[in-house]
Amino acid sequence: MKKTTLLFLLFPFVLFAQKKARITGVVLNKNNQPIENVSVSFKTTQGDVGVSSASDGSYTLSFPLRKTVLVTFQHLSYQSVQKKFTARGEKTIRFSPILSLKNEQLSEVAIKNKRKEARGITNIASEKVKNLAGANAGVENVLMTLPGVNNNNELSTQYNVRGGNFDENLVYVNGIEIYRPFLVRSGQQEGLSFANTQMLQNINFSAGGFQAKYGDKLSSVLDITYRKPTKFATQVNLSLLGGSATIEGTLLNKKLRVLTGIRYRNNSLFVNSKQIETNFHPTFTDIQSFISYQATKKLQLHFLGNFSLNNYQYTPVSRKTRFGTLADPLELIVYYSGQEQDKYLTALGALSADYQATKELKITGTATVFNTQEEEHFDIAASYNLGEVDTNAGSESFGEVAYSEGIGSQLNHARNDLDALIANVQLKATLQKGNTEWQAGLKYQKENIKDRIREWEMIDSLGFSVRPPHHNSNQEPYEPYTGPIVPFQSIRSTNNVSTNRLSGYLQFSKKTTWKQHQVWLNLGLRGQAWEIKTESTNSAVQHVFSPRGQFAIKPNWEKDVLFRIAAGMYYQPPFYKELKDATGAINPAVKAQKSVHIVAGSDFSFLLWDRPFKLTTEIYYKHLTDVNPYTVDNVRIRYQATNNAKAYATGIDIRLNGEFVPGNESWISIGYLKTEENTDDKGYIARPSDQRLKVGVLFQDYVPNLPNLKAYLNLVYNTGVPGGAPSYTDPYIFQSRLGAYKRADLGLSYVLSKNNKQAKKRGLQAYKEATIGIELFNIFDIRNAITNTWVRDVYSKQQYGIPNYMTGRVLNIKLAAKF
Repeated sequence: MKKTTLLFLLFPFVLFAQKKARITGVVLNKNNQPIENVSVSFKTTQGDVGVSSASDGSYTLSFPLRKTVLVTFQHLSYQSVQKKFTARGEKTIRFSPILSLKNEQLSEVAIKNKRKEARGITNIASEKVKNLAGANAGVENVLMTLPGVNNNNELSTQYNVRGGNFDENLVYVNGIEIYRPFLVRSGQQEGLSFANTQMLQNINFSAGGFQAKYGDKLSSVLDITYRKPTKFATQVNLSLLGGSATIEGTLLNKKLRVLTGIRYRNNSLFVNSKQIETNFHPTFTDIQSFISYQATKKLQLHFLGNFSLNNYQYTPVSRKTRFGTLADPLELIVYYSGQEQDKYLTALGALSADYQATKELKITGTATVFNTQEEEHFDIAASYNLGEVDTNAGSESFGEVAYSEGIGSQLNHARNDLDALIANVQLKATLQKGNTEWQAGLKYQKENIKDRIREWEMIDSLGFSVRPPHHNSNQEPYEPYTGPIVPFQSIRSTNNVSTNRLSGYLQFSKKTTWKQHQVWLNLGLRGQAWEIKTESTNSAVQHVFSPRGQFAIKPNWEKDVLFRIAAGMYYQPPFYKELKDATGAINPAVKAQKSVHIVAGSDFSFLLWDRPFKLTTEIYYKHLTDVNPYTVDNVRIRYQATNNAKAYATGIDIRLNGEFVPGNESWISIGYLKTEENTDDKGYIARPSDQRLKVGVLFQDYVPNLPNLKAYLNLVYNTGVPGGAPSYTDPYIFQSRLGAYKRADLGLSYVLSKNNKQAKKRGLQAYKEATIGIELFNIFDIRNAITNTWVRDVYSKQQYGIPNYMTGRVLNIKLAAKF
């Protein structure tokens, strides 16, 4: 294992080699258009050394090692930009300046540094999120192309990271923790991702080994920042899936900055491409606002608000699914009656204040309130016929059902209602002196959740009511059963749960040098104490402490490489869903799940085809104890509400990103994962998130002679996960896996105008930018299964798993305009 680990960490060195220290990038104007013939040069004792940017704005400039050079970017029509660069070894520095016209104010430019890489954080450009094609366009759509991030449901914005489940990921927007609705059981019910893509500024993601300042979850952190407007602007986006509008501006001499976005989405286009004929009327709407006010030179006030309303109305009509093999095909025909009406109303309000007490000390106070009101009401009856398909080419009934193997019906009923109120106050402080930084925080949170569950399922096969799985005495139809007719599954409970939590952290960070090598160090300690109260009992106060550490070194070598290692203990104190078992009962004594992370990785930057590339490699191991076992049905997680298991997750993630096409960053990701759990010492079996192999590709291209025409390709391949078993089945008996998930989405966009002469000719001078686009989802029309529907035959006692396929090929048209 040690030799294998060393091989992966040193893998970059045997692939590529660099000969010179270089600066490379693309010179752009404020409209993100490339600028040709920009002089890029620096002065030496022998004279000026320089190059000119190409037609696509790209340039590459070599410069001497261990010297500081002042590089000037100069053009007759634009303001000049100067930047100092120093290289201690042969490396490649990525720098893409934005030049302003000489009658405009100079735009801010920035050079990428190694700080985020040293912390194991992946930074994602907001433009990729806006342009990448996907069924659920947003931040999560880009995450799915990263190694270690998996999901086999394109209608869901939830994701698994390195063997974790949907509930193990932290999401922050402007430092505010974001919560999801509780009752959602299907991806097509989720609606919109919380993060509004038109409001984004920075996106940072960590797949493990993250710092103590982040909260108490086991798997990952997604840290999003909304931008602060600098001028008035409006953007409108329309498509066959819905639309959005964003307005931003400044008031009171730019002391007050307001950013507001409204979104609407309808997933009917996707659902109507599935195998079920339905009357489907979903409406997903939200409004978000981020307001910032500079009260004094030292005090800034911020407000983040969100209101969303998801109405999900679903009336299935019929379904026809053919499955099995070519030699033995089967067909399921279902006729439905009834409907489902769900409503999810969520609201969030967060007020924060940043106080710059001194040049080194910053204090932030935050108060947040989150409320969700959810209704899940349905009565759906289904009558089915499962039969063998006639494969005799000479038969008159060729291709039709020749023999019925199962005939029956099913009735599902639910009247589930939930109201959750979560409020917290938090105080954070940051003290930075030179390259040393101290951070500390304290948070108190109060949760109150009221939940009413009324849910049952009746199953009939050839006129015989199917008893629950634990009824072993039923020998129908061979012997009469005289007992009462009972539902196959029935859950009735009413819960009122209150939780008090107190958490805090302290961490130390330092950047220094050691024998001319750059070194980053981070050490932190996090703790939480909580008490859970129900109407009948209170739990004892529980507490956990979580030490975490990170170390990174960038050797003073000729090659541009960075090594890092992170380790720590991560606890996840139980939230409401983890306290509730499959019967709806609450167990307030559930303990926090514990995971020990060890992550080691490297980043190797190099030039290929005279363009910048980076190869990132990470290996990881997680050892989990006090595990709370669970099952997954679509996106619904049901816990056992016990701590009777242990588990592990191990794997490797590799990502190669760079300019496969000049001026456009793309990447290829490969991940291998193995995660297993051992419940009650029965032995290790695959966990529900055991998705072994992952390949993801994000590719961007443009037409050289027509740079306004761009293409975005999104490819994902995931091997199947365990999930092909009924929800009540013992996983030790039934370890069936779903098929592999394969998907390709393509987006094409053409910029009609960008406030230039061409725009005036087309009569579009009123727009700062106007774009038209076409998206083709699931290009190859691959049928991916998310779950199985189980049909039972009372005579043979056999159960047939009929796959529930996801969306087919769908075409979408988009229009976007900036004013």
